[in-house]
This record gives sequence, structure tokens and C-alpha cells, in this order.
Amino acid sequence: MIERAALVYLDYAASTPVDSRVAKAMTALMTVDGNFANPSSTHAAGRRSVEHIAHAAGQLAALLNTDADRLIWTSGATESDNLAILGGAHFRQERGRHLITMRTEHKAVVDPFNVLEKQGFEVTWLDPETDGVLDIAKLEAALRQDTQLVSIMHVNNETGVVQDIEQIGTVCRARDVLLHVDAAQSVGKLPIDLEALPVDLMSMTAHKVYGPKGIGALYIADRPGVHVDPLLFGGGQQQRLRPGTLPVQQIVAFGMTAEIARSRMSDDLEHLRAMHNRFWSGIRDLPGVLVNGCIETGFPGILNVSIEDIEGESLLLALEPLCVATGSACNSQIQEPSYVLRALGRSDALAQSAIRFSFGRPTRIEHVDFAIDRYRSAIEKLRRIAPERVQ
Repeated sequence: MIERAALVYLDYAASTPVDSRVAKAMTALMTVDGNFANPSSTHAAGRRSVEHIAHAAGQLAALLNTDADRLIWTSGATESDNLAILGGAHFRQERGRHLITMRTEHKAVVDPFNVLEKQGFEVTWLDPETDGVLDIAKLEAALRQDTQLVSIMHVNNETGVVQDIEQIGTVCRARDVLLHVDAAQSVGKLPIDLEALPVDLMSMTAHKVYGPKGIGALYIADRPGVHVDPLLFGGGQQQRLRPGTLPVQQIVAFGMTAEIARSRMSDDLEHLRAMHNRFWSGIRDLPGVLVNGCIETGFPGILNVSIEDIEGESLLLALEPLCVATGSACNSQIQEPSYVLRALGRSDALAQSAIRFSFGRPTRIEHVDFAIDRYRSAIEKLRRIAPERVQ
């Protein structure tokens, strides 16, 4: 049983706890007894740090089935998205200045495209279908002779909608258009084979998959015409694409995170599916409850639901001590309906009532049952308070 005073965390799409094995490996490199040396140094301690980085790159590369030298370390998915989109667009701008993305992308993708529009690039913003999935025919129709970059998220951070990046990549590759994929919510959670997928640029982060905050990576495919201009300057590290002293402990942590994820991905998915199905089974009979996204093909770690006749902020408060989200963690302080859900066709009222429940490795049946009880009780209480709003 869960004690009522205890916090129950179901916001794993926002961030995850660091695996204890990862934390131990990370902290061992931060003290005088560890390999804390600057990897840019040429002395023996520096060379040891380089060896740690190379090993971690191999671990992450093995998870993604790619070569380690295809990976650029960053501070997280936001920086990776910016480097891929801004750097990719500027590198290929002589080819054309037309770009394509979706209205349901993360802010770390949306905002760089807004910047590029101000710089004279033209952006086509594709709308999803009502289930959140991109119609490939719409993408094909939007491609032009001067299109040079497409950015589509793999797993949507708010709804869990999974896009067919293989099919999208095939369409882009046939036209020699770069495809960037924000995979912050899928790396380490879903199988990704970069040797087989026609993806040119892929962003990822450690803290969504039981690693620390502050470390991410950008995959850059090894094929002609795939490159990015740097956003930062001041050193020769990482082929001058992302200069700066490499955080050895963070990188080692990401490497171990990737290795652990690779070994238990199948078990993780089975567990998430069980938690997801149990929760949905417990609330699906509530009058006016609606799933945002596609429950059959979506990522099982995320379930986003709206409820009719309920005000979202009141619902979130009524759910405490349940820790859940009303949308993207990066937009949680903005008191307005989710632009992602509005793009799916939800009304402002339904978008404001949306709650994102996201499950993780530590989620137990009793957590889910507590959440079911809390959600049902909150809905019933709020409807009693405002019965005139219920039709």
C-alpha cells in the first residue's frame, strides 16, 4: 500500500532517477582518486580520461548500432536539436532555404525553426492527423526542389505518439533531404538501428533513460552532404563541431546508461506496457475521458488523457501527492493550453484538462492503483463542486 502522505511519481517522461550503478561510476571519476583529469591534456591522466570517453562512446554506439565516431557529445537533447537544425540548415543553405517540421515538435525544435524563419528561411509546419501521426503523403506533398532539412520527432514527449521514422527517412533520402530526428524519448527505450534507418541527424539525452542531467549526444550520419556548422567556438574538441572541455563523468554515465538500457530494453517495454494497460483499464470507463494520441501504437511509457467538464489546474492540484504533468516539462510554467494537443484538434478546454501520466522502471502496481484511485476521486470531487458544468 502507498501511504497517502508519500509522493507518487508518474512523470518519468520529464526525468528519471539515475541508476545506482551509473551514479557510482559517475561519482568515482569526480574525486582525487578517480580519473578527473581534463581529457584535452596530453599527460597520462588526461589520456586515461580519453580512454573512458572512448569506452562510453562505444557503449552508446552499440545501443544504436552505429560507429562511435558518429557521435558528438552535448549538454542534452536541447543542444543537440539546436546544433542539428541550426547547424544543418546553415551548412546546406546554398542548396535551398526551405525546411519542414511538425506543429507537435518539442520547443527545442520549434524555437530553432522560428529563429531560422527570422533569418530568411521558409518553414512548412505540417499538421498531424487527429491521432498525432504524420500522414506521409502530406510530407511528400510539402517537399520542394529547395527543401534541404526535415525534422520529425520519434516519440512525442506529451502524447507518446510514435512516428514511422524509417518511412519518413526513405522519403527524405530519395530527395537527398536531411532528416533530423529528436529521439530524446526513444533512445534506450525503443530499438533503434542507425545502420539500417535512413536518418541523418539524431538527438538524444541521458536523463530520460536513468542517466544524469546535463549530457546528451548528436548522431551525424557518415554520408556525403551530411554535416553541421558549429554553434559554439573556442576549442578543437570533437572535430570543432562542439568545442569545450568534455565532462568525463557525465559521458561515462551516459555510456553505462546506454549499456544497461540495451540489456533490459525488452523487459522495460513489457513492464511499461503492463503499467500503461492497468492504468488505462482503471479509468477508461469515466464519462468524458479521452486519450490524446494513439493508444494502440503509441509508446507505452506515456499516457495522455483529457477529461470533459474539468478545469486542468484544479485537477492537477486535486491529484497531489501524485506527481504528473499537464504537458511538456519544459512548458509546465506556461498557463495556456498545450500547442501539441491543439494541433491534434483538441479544444482549449480539453487541452487544459489533459494530464500526462508517464511510467518508468521503478513504477509498481501499487503506484498505478494509487494513481487510478486518485484520478477517479479527483474527477468525482471536481464534478460535485461544479455540477452545472456537467451535461
